[in-house]
Amino acid sequence: MTTRASLQSWLWLRAIRGVGDATYHRLIQALGSPEAVLRASREQLASVEQMSGSLAQAICRGPDDEAKRAIDAELTSLARLGLSCLTLTDLDYPARLKTIPDPPPVLYVSGTLSAADQHAIAIVGSRKATAAGRTFTEQLSRELGALGFTIVSGMARGVDAAAHRGALTAKGRTVAVLGCGLDRTYPPEHQSLRRQIESSGAVISELALGSFPHGYHFPRRNRIISGMCLGVVVTEAAPESGSLITARLAAEQGREVFAVPGFVKTDTSRGPNGLIKQGAKLVESVDDIVPELMPQLEQEFQTRLAATRVVPSPPRQEPTADEHRLYQYLTWEGVHIDDLIEQSGLSSAAVSGLLLTLELKGLLRSLPGHFYVRL
Repeated sequence: MTTRASLQSWLWLRAIRGVGDATYHRLIQALGSPEAVLRASREQLASVEQMSGSLAQAICRGPDDEAKRAIDAELTSLARLGLSCLTLTDLDYPARLKTIPDPPPVLYVSGTLSAADQHAIAIVGSRKATAAGRTFTEQLSRELGALGFTIVSGMARGVDAAAHRGALTAKGRTVAVLGCGLDRTYPPEHQSLRRQIESSGAVISELALGSFPHGYHFPRRNRIISGMCLGVVVTEAAPESGSLITARLAAEQGREVFAVPGFVKTDTSRGPNGLIKQGAKLVESVDDIVPELMPQLEQEFQTRLAATRVVPSPPRQEPTADEHRLYQYLTWEGVHIDDLIEQSGLSSAAVSGLLLTLELKGLLRSLPGHFYVRL
């Protein structure tokens, strides 16, 4: 991990107006370290590719006193909160992320990143995912996690949360990339989920402590999600969804793009269906993903993958005749209890009892508002 003194120079250079991530990357490649950049003469800086004279002069001046005070306060907060930072030159910095044109110079980390995370797959989608979309996402993530892939997502409501939970169910690794500072949790109701992710992987951000989850942070955040991964899977997304930004960035970064097809009249299916039209690989199961990624995997992981079986779902008891009678009316999209009573012709008490036993057998899941979805 980076020392406080070294990290200070990384944050000083980042604080200079005009030094974006791509410029920062070029400066480090040319001069080796932020300390060297901050010590460099204007002539040395001007020799760096695409470096303007005004920016070279700004770097020679360094950050102003207010920025330095803010950075000192942040370094103190990092130590108090027990958070760590990785910089571009750290060995533990995600290797695949370093290859994009504009990698974040500093990553704030809660939890632990691992070498195993080089086998990462992103699963992203709508915050307003359908019950069927959440269920499929969780299953897909669980199976990929059981095979040894790290699942990366954004910890948002809907698909992202289901992706993290699937990996956790498989006791696999998962990484959440936030669009705010690590001293915040967004959305706030995912505090418990965040703690589980930190114990089985990491929560990371490129944003300074105290940064709010402003809307403009998330498109930038998405390049980290795709940049860390071998490929990106979009399970549900509306036409203007941020998940499609992630898919576009993945394609630009040379990552594989996958999409789960859906009903053509459903708004959250239009995004993935559009990606498939543009050449994304259609996904119905893990078998549509793993073969596409095999050429990028080292031989040792391929061998282990071939010998690993997907963790099966917990064993389920077969439904009784009455349970089967009700079960046939359940769908992947979810059905309201009143509709089940009407369709089955059973009393409300009988339907309530049968729903409870079917849930205990792992054959359905109850949703808010007295809706039920088959598993």
